[in-house]
Amino acid sequence: MSKEKIGVIGAGLMGHGIAYRFAAAGHEVGVFEPSAELRATLPKRLGVIANLLSDDPACLNRVSAHDQLAPAVRNTSLVVEAAPEELAIKQKIFADLEANVATDTILASNSSAIPSTEIGRHLTHRERVVGTHFWNPPHLVPLVEVIQTEQTSEPVIAWTMALLTSVGLKPVHVRKDIPGFIGNRLQHALKREAIALVADGICDAETIDDVVKNGFGARMSVLGPLEQSDLVGLDLTLNIHETLIQHLDRTAGPHPFLRSKVAHGKLGMKAGEGFRRWTPQQADDVRQRLSRFLADQAKARKQTSERS
Repeated sequence: MSKEKIGVIGAGLMGHGIAYRFAAAGHEVGVFEPSAELRATLPKRLGVIANLLSDDPACLNRVSAHDQLAPAVRNTSLVVEAAPEELAIKQKIFADLEANVATDTILASNSSAIPSTEIGRHLTHRERVVGTHFWNPPHLVPLVEVIQTEQTSEPVIAWTMALLTSVGLKPVHVRKDIPGFIGNRLQHALKREAIALVADGICDAETIDDVVKNGFGARMSVLGPLEQSDLVGLDLTLNIHETLIQHLDRTAGPHPFLRSKVAHGKLGMKAGEGFRRWTPQQADDVRQRLSRFLADQAKARKQTSERS
């Protein structure tokens, strides 16, 4: 594809990684970030990614940070919003974007669960609104869910998916704009059952993680759940469901065990305790282990792409 001007709203956890993806692929990127601290640290954080992936740091020259919206999104073909997960905030950003970009600029939301149909509900040109759910960290995880709203045009979907593919990502088309889309619905269905198993005293949290990492999780990067079902046979899958499905957790709403953890300040690694207890060193070890693993995968994908 031709080189485009891309806008990114937000330079935080997701925004800086999204900006890096496009800049590394040769696109100019304007980042709007009202926080002076996040703007000041953006070059350093982008540099850490370039070093991690052994990329040419010159690509960072394609990223510019702005404290005003208009210059960040001027002449853009696509703007990706990566703001806090609150509908009112996102709706305000999209209204401001519509007043500052061309009528054919594609407006995309990186929301993890909020339907983009609602985010763009009050816009004039709703056919160019689309969901683009990147996964954290977006500079290392290739999947992007491209969510078609009630009004999104087919050309917008096709162009967005082509652009994402061209920068080395793996876009998938979500044809109905439902809360949580595909990935988070699957991920949180697993979490719901995991929480219920611990709450019911079946096992502790560490055992849950060991079962996933050393059991079915070990094969999931090369064998999806429906692929695995076809592999073993749908007759076996049905037989297991006949016994199992009736016993899965059916708690209405978030599990009381999770609510209790949050109410008591047991918020996870940042608090030293969540479902498991964590020292600062243990938490950092997990983050480093994940970063190294994903970086190695990203480098391998890049090498494979270059060879082909």
